[in-house]
Amino acid sequence: MEAKSNDIEIIKYLVSSNYKVISMNINDISNEEAMIFPNGEANCMNWVLGHLIYIRNAFLNILGEESVWDNEKFSCYNRGEIPLKRKDEFVSFEELKSYLKESQNKFETKLNSLESLDPAIINDVSGLSLHEIYHSGQFGYLRRILGKSGAIK
Repeated sequence: MEAKSNDIEIIKYLVSSNYKVISMNINDISNEEAMIFPNGEANCMNWVLGHLIYIRNAFLNILGEESVWDNEKFSCYNRGEIPLKRKDEFVSFEELKSYLKESQNKFETKLNSLESLDPAIINDVSGLSLHEIYHSGQFGYLRRILGKSGAIK
């Protein structure tokens, strides 16, 4: 069997590493803590996680995979929304964690089935990977703001 192309291996590594970083940082955060908006306005952990999943769905779709949820129902997590104004629509942090796990399973299954990436989607895949890395780093700061120790040692 021929080895997978490097682009698939790079994306697999990014997706799995991000998932580990996110999981470590959100592991011991309660639903109440996840709803705290630092400075009364900065995005809370609930929104950041929901937003990550929202955009992960677009990433899955570009790879030819189904979303883990109906984007219309979860539109409060879309880019450009004002989380503070829509916080009553947020789902529990535990529910978000299960959607994150489901998205990860879909990524792994899909990426393991691909031989290579269509060159036409490379820019989208790169941009969506960057988006995920950007937001996954925010969880480290949000943890500290909540008074927790850093999860990445």
